[in-house]
Parts: sequence; C-alpha cells; structure tokens
Amino acid sequence: MRALTWHGKRDVRVETVPDPRLEKPDDVIVRITSTGICGSDLHLYELLTPYLTPGDILGHEPMGVVEEVGAGVTALAPGDRVVVPFNVSCGDCFMCDRGLHSQCETTQVHAHGKGASLFGYTKLYGQVPGGQAEYLRVPFGNTLPVKVEHGPPDERYVYLSDVLPTAWQAVDYAAVPPGGTVTVLGLGPIGDMAARVALHRGASEVIGVDLVPERLERARARGVTVLDAREHGKDLVTAIRDRTDGRGTDAVVDAVGMEAHGAPVAKAGHFLVGLLPGALAEKLMDRVGVDRLAALYTAVEAVRRGGTVSVVGVYGGMADPMPMMTMFDKQIQLRMGQANVHRWVREILPLLNDADPLGVQGFATHTLPLEEGPDAYRTFQAKEDGMVKTLLTP
Repeated sequence: MRALTWHGKRDVRVETVPDPRLEKPDDVIVRITSTGICGSDLHLYELLTPYLTPGDILGHEPMGVVEEVGAGVTALAPGDRVVVPFNVSCGDCFMCDRGLHSQCETTQVHAHGKGASLFGYTKLYGQVPGGQAEYLRVPFGNTLPVKVEHGPPDERYVYLSDVLPTAWQAVDYAAVPPGGTVTVLGLGPIGDMAARVALHRGASEVIGVDLVPERLERARARGVTVLDAREHGKDLVTAIRDRTDGRGTDAVVDAVGMEAHGAPVAKAGHFLVGLLPGALAEKLMDRVGVDRLAALYTAVEAVRRGGTVSVVGVYGGMADPMPMMTMFDKQIQLRMGQANVHRWVREILPLLNDADPLGVQGFATHTLPLEEGPDAYRTFQAKEDGMVKTLLTP
C-alpha cells in the first residue's frame, strides 16, 4: 500500500509499504477514504524527531470502510463505514469506564510513562502505524471504531477522529458559564473549531486571537470577535480586558501550545535539539526541555480572577517555568490533556446533520491526494496558501 512516512526533520515521503494484516481476533482492517493532517503532526515534522524512526507511518485522523474483520469482531462487518479515534483505547478498562480514553490502561506506554497509545505518533505513544495511508489496522474492533452512516460526504464525519472531540473537550474543560465569555488563543483547526463549539454551547462572546489573516477571517465569518496578535502585540491582554469590563474573559483556551511565537530562546533550543543525534536529543527533551510558553502566559494574564484556563495546545518540555505565583493569586483553575474521543461522541454525533451547526462541511481548506502529502506538510508548516485544514484522500 501507499503511506506517508517520516524520514527526518521536515522530511516526509509517500512510499510503498507492506499492507497491514489482522494480528488479533478483534482487529479490523479499514480502507482509508479520508485522513487529516493535524497541527500536532507538525510537531513530528519539526520538533519531536528524537522519538521517531525512519519509515514510521504518520496520521491519526482517518475514516474509511471496513475491509476485513477478525474472528472475534461482532460489532462490525466488511462494508461498514467507520471513523477511527486517535486514542488507541480498549473501551472497558478502569480509565475508559470513567471516560478517560486517553489514559486507557490497556494501551498505556509504560516504558515512557505515558498514557494511551496513539495512532501515528512516536514511540512515546506506542509507535502505532498511522492513518495517512491506504489501509489501517485498527485494534479493539468491537469498541474503538465509530460506525457512521453511508451517504453524506466524509467531511461530515472525519473530524470525529480528533478535531471535534478535542475542541469539544477544550470548551467543556474551560467551564464557560452560561452567557459567559471565552478567549481562544490560536485559530488553527482546533482553535477555530473550539470557537465554534463555544458559540454553539452558549458563550455570549468568543474572542479569537491569531496572526494569520486567513484564520482571522474564517473565525470572524462565524461570529467570533477576532484580535490580530501582530496588531496588538504586548497590548493584547489589555485589548481582551477592555472588552470585558477590565476583568478578562471567564475562560481562556490555549490552542497554541509549543508553536507559540515570541519566545526566540526556547525556539532556538527546540531547533538545536532537533539537530542532535537521536539518543542525546531524547535525553535533553525528556529531562531539560523548556517550551515556548508565550501562549500559556498570555492565557494566565487574559483570564479573569477565578476563571479557567483550558490547555489543548501540545507542550513537550519537562522543565517548564510556570507562573505559579500569578496563577495562585488569581485563583485560576487549569485543565488540560489529550482528548478522550469516545467520551464526547454521543454529544457531538447528533450535530453532524444536514443543518451542520458547527460548519464541518467546508471546514477543510484543502483536499488533496495522499501523494501530495509531503507538499501539504510544507505548506501547512509555513502557513501558506490559506491552509488551515487539509484532508488527504488515499
């Protein structure tokens, strides 16, 4: 089969690799019809090279049609249409029973002290082959895939794999009160969808912050109050407070993470770590990594006293200096973590209808053949051509 594989910093290729096979009785093989490129895929492209092996298959936002099922699979049959959540979760362990599928005890990566395995995402999370490919082996066939109806286009459902539940959880964790206000830092795919979810769930005002004109315009068209980070610069927090009686918003969603601008020292550190030999780079990232925390510091400053900061952007450092004094003084609640996809499916799925309240159909700015995946990664990383969300079609 053809698959998009990693070969080094900013080096991904589409190659012919062996087809996946059934390995356990509850496995299924899915023929992928659409698969997204996620903002966190750029961390593999740019920053987390110490944890990858040349030839790793990337991607964790796939959907498709079941081609083959193992002898123990009773919930699915060949021909069924499914979305594959990015968490590799069993569905019935202690953590899954509590809606914490990203902490699944069956697939936790104990060797690295991490939570549940993830499709297409480094040895830290199990080095499970990903979904930017023609076919994907999916374990836990009775509980993991989300069955959806035939007929509507893939784009109606494919974001159930990651974008929708991640944005939904970010807003849920933000605990925006009825009629409250929320700032979303970063209007990439997750931040854009989080802003839409917040408005759908009753926020009176959503303030979206970014520095890419196309992203700002997309959010503005959905009713978001947008602030251009380039225009406001160091006065960004003041601009947010000016819109909220000087207090700040009830909640802030950090949808940026370690991609934040305005931290040249930490950015240089990330770059240098990426140039080191794998074993040494891994030790440095594990033990002394420091992230670009500009977005998190902004979130802490922009939220009102007694408010909530919800972190959905990915951070990778292990020695991050947190503004603890400010957080304590402001009595801030802080919630974060990988999305627990299955926890939110029942709430989201009814919204994926012809009315399309979240605007999922048309959410992708680009739909490209899998063979153009390497060019898409380069364009997405450079924030060029108005690219916000890309779907690949194997």
